[in-house]
Amino acid sequence: MELIKNRPAPKAKAADGVAVHDAEPVNSPERRELYHKREPIYPKLVHGKFRSAKWIFMILALGVYYLLPFVRWDRGPGAPDQAVLVDFANARFYFFFIELWPQEVFYITGLLILAALLLFLVTALFGRVWCGYACPQTVWTDLFIAVERLFEGDRNKRMRLDKQPWSFDKAWRKISKHAVWLVIAAATGGAWILYFHDAFAVLENFFTGQAALTSYLFFAILTFTTYTLAGTMREQVCTYMCPWPRIQAGLTDQQSLNVMYRVDRGEPRGAHKKGESWEGRGDCIDCKACVAACPMGIDIREGAQLECIGCALCIDACDEIMVKVNRPKGLIAYDTDLNIERRMKGEKTQFNLLRPRVILYAALIAAVSGLMLFGLINRSELELNSYRDRNPNFVTLSDGTVRNGYTLTVLNKAGEPRTLDVSLQTDPMMRMRVIGATEAAPTRLAVPADTTQDFRIFLSLPPEAVDRASEDVTFVVTDPATGETARTEAVFITGEGGR
Repeated sequence: MELIKNRPAPKAKAADGVAVHDAEPVNSPERRELYHKREPIYPKLVHGKFRSAKWIFMILALGVYYLLPFVRWDRGPGAPDQAVLVDFANARFYFFFIELWPQEVFYITGLLILAALLLFLVTALFGRVWCGYACPQTVWTDLFIAVERLFEGDRNKRMRLDKQPWSFDKAWRKISKHAVWLVIAAATGGAWILYFHDAFAVLENFFTGQAALTSYLFFAILTFTTYTLAGTMREQVCTYMCPWPRIQAGLTDQQSLNVMYRVDRGEPRGAHKKGESWEGRGDCIDCKACVAACPMGIDIREGAQLECIGCALCIDACDEIMVKVNRPKGLIAYDTDLNIERRMKGEKTQFNLLRPRVILYAALIAAVSGLMLFGLINRSELELNSYRDRNPNFVTLSDGTVRNGYTLTVLNKAGEPRTLDVSLQTDPMMRMRVIGATEAAPTRLAVPADTTQDFRIFLSLPPEAVDRASEDVTFVVTDPATGETARTEAVFITGEGGR
C-alpha cells in the first residue's frame, strides 16, 4: 500500500487508443461520512469472462425463482403436487420428495446451519463471491441496471441524460425504465406468494380478486421492497444495511482469494503513450476503467474495502485495457494478500487452499450433512407422544384402585389410513382402557392418513400393587400391516409416600 500512497503524479495523457474516464470513486475513504447523501453511480458495461459468468448466474437464479412454483411433483391422491410448497394451512413443508411436519423443524434448522457453513467455507476460500454473484440484492440490482442501460444507454449517456433538462426524450426513457422496474418488482412479489399456495390456483384467484388478503399484502410488500432496494438504493443496501461485510472480514485471512489490485505490478502508475518504455513504472495507466465499471462506486486500487462485493467486473474492465496497451492481463485479479507480499520480496507465489479454517468448515459441513442424511434415511412415518393429566395427577377409586389419565398423540405421516395396536410395557398388573374403543377391539386406534390424532387412555393399578410412589410406563403402537412401531415414555403416579 505504500507504493499507492507514494505514487508520482499522473501524466496528462493516457496511451494512444485508450480512453481515460473521468470516473471518481464515489465511496472513497475521503468521502465517507457518518451521513452522506447518496451520489448516483453509473456502472459502465464491461465484457469478459466474469461479466459472462454473472449473466449466466443471473439467468439461472431468476429462472429458478420465477419458475420453481410451477414445477409439479406427484405425491399421490389428496396430497399437493407442487414440488416446493410451504403449506401453512396444513402445517407442512414440501420439497420435492421430502415432506416435513412441524415436529421436524430441526431439518430446517439443519439446512440453515448447513447454508451458513457453506457460506463460511466459500468466503474463506474465495472472498465475497456470494455477494458478487448469488446474493438476491446483487442479482436484482444487476437486472435493474441492465434495464436502465437498455432505455438510457451506457454510463456516459446516462450521465448526460440526468444532467439534461426535462424533454420528451428524457421523459419516455425514464417512464419506460420505471415501468419495467415495476413489472419486474411485481413479478418478484407475485412469485413469492406462489411458494405458499398452489401456484396455478392462487394465480387465478389473484387476478379475479379471490385470493387471500395475505397474498395481496405480501405481494405489495415484496413489490415495494424489490423496486426500492434494487432500483433506488442499490449499493446502499450492501454498505449500510447488510451485516455480512462486517462479518466476512473475520472469515478471511491472508491466503483467501479476493479481487485485488496487484499493487506490486501496477505501481507507480501513470499515463503511458504508445512507444514509451515501461521501465521504471507500473502497468496501471490510471485510466480508471475499473472505477467506471464498479457498481459499488469504489476504486479497487485503494486496497481491500468493506464496500467491495467481489463481483470482479473491475477485472474484466482492466483486462480490456491491458490488451489494448499490450500488457499481460491480470493487473486486477483474484489474488491473496500473502502472494502480493511474497512477490514484493521477490519470492514465488503460492496458493494454499487446505488451511485449518477451511478444513474445520468442511468437516462441520460433512458432519451436519451426514446427520441430516441419516435422519432422512431413517425417518419414521409413525410417531407417538403422550401427555399425562396434571389436574388431578391421579384418582383413587372406591376400591383402592389408582387411575391415571393420558392423551396419546399419534402422527400418521403415511398417505393412507392406519389401524394400530396400542400396548403397554410396565407392571403386568396395570390395566389399560382406550376411551371410545369397542369390546371387540379394545386396543385398536384408527388414524386417518396424513393426520395427527389424539386418543384418551386410562391406566389403572389395583390396590395390592400400589407399593411405590410412581411407575415407569412405555406406550407402544404397532402397525400390524407393516410391523412399524413407535413408542413413548410416561410415568404413572400412585400417590404412595405423599406424592
